[in-house]
Amino acid sequence: MLNRRSFLGSAALAGGLAALPDAALAGLPPEVPLPSPDLHARDEDAYWAALRRQFLIPADVVNLNVGTVGSSPRPVLKAIFDGYEQTEQMTQAKSEDYPIWGYDRWDEYRRPFADFMGARVDQLALLRNCTEANSYIANGFDMKAGDEVLISDEEHGSGEMPWMLRSRRYGIVVRKFAMPKPPKDAAEILSRINDAITTRTRIIFVSHVSTTTGVVLPIREIAALARAKGIVTAVDGAHVPGMMAVDLNALGCDLYTGSMHKWLFAPKGTGFLYLRDEAIMDRVWSTIVTGGYDNPDRKADRYMQIGSSCIPTLMGLNAAVALAGQIGMDRIEQRGRMLADYIHAQMLERGAQSWTSPDPALRCAIVTVNVPPVSRMELQDWLWTNHKVRVRGGEPSKLRLATPYFLSKADIDRFLTLFDRFRAMKGMA
Repeated sequence: MLNRRSFLGSAALAGGLAALPDAALAGLPPEVPLPSPDLHARDEDAYWAALRRQFLIPADVVNLNVGTVGSSPRPVLKAIFDGYEQTEQMTQAKSEDYPIWGYDRWDEYRRPFADFMGARVDQLALLRNCTEANSYIANGFDMKAGDEVLISDEEHGSGEMPWMLRSRRYGIVVRKFAMPKPPKDAAEILSRINDAITTRTRIIFVSHVSTTTGVVLPIREIAALARAKGIVTAVDGAHVPGMMAVDLNALGCDLYTGSMHKWLFAPKGTGFLYLRDEAIMDRVWSTIVTGGYDNPDRKADRYMQIGSSCIPTLMGLNAAVALAGQIGMDRIEQRGRMLADYIHAQMLERGAQSWTSPDPALRCAIVTVNVPPVSRMELQDWLWTNHKVRVRGGEPSKLRLATPYFLSKADIDRFLTLFDRFRAMKGMA
């Protein structure tokens, strides 16, 4: 019978990798037991250190850039490997089960994630990433030339560019409001949105957590403001799954997108589109289609009719959801906030300018600071090349520091020490 050892061994030989050590051909590293849930109450540091060992990230690597991409832990990787081993035997029970993977509802993979996000399974489509989901909205939302979409000036390229493409092709208007840097409270953000709305505004598209600053926008209030004016609300939640507890149906927005490969540590190639009800589904055309896309009975599943899918990836998603549920999203969110508050305070002591809101309700596990005259790219390259510390930011001097639950204060202190050393080396201290 095919197993991971023989499968990987064959793959390595086919790829010219026969020189790999035998341990590498044996598949995944040995399983590491998950910590007992009651360890957290007895020894919190030991609990998080035990979870750190679930990740294959070497012990000397500090990853402060989960905001770009996370690392799948052992239970997720095991689910993916086992999924390939199972499915590639081509012994599925029904004659239509394989290889026609792109045409089913896949409720067994949608439902756990829907429950995790506070949605019904028929409101959720599992896609390949947040970019794809955002493009569904921008390309498919019913608009005509001259209609306006209102976005912030902090949207990620995968949120902004689909609207810019729609504008170039079909003449819709993209309007932007400026986010305060930093916003002092939710009312300041709401005021700027309200002032930017016109009689032609048909949809408001904003991020739940800004990729630029880490600010958590008041989505519930934005959705209420929009609904009162007959405007649809769409939210880019790329950073939310696995960072913050969320109840999509309680938020009140009409559309919501996201990625699971960042903070939830699910496999790469996992994203989703949430559509609140049938009325909004009727206003968003499917723009990647195959048979079944036009069947209204399928509800959100219509947006999954894109052709063949990678089922082992969805098995990995289930494992990621299960792990987050076992740890507890309240515990994860509290941990991320605590670490973010710590690094934020330490950077302010070093004279950094904060773009992260002083309002605790408007921040979570991403801190953004401006540190002129430090060159962000020079610092970023120096940290990684010489010290295996990974950060990201923006030109010329902005740093975005992400604090996933597996980080320790010692990891953060290592970054801070290196930041001080870099400034001293450049004569900036």
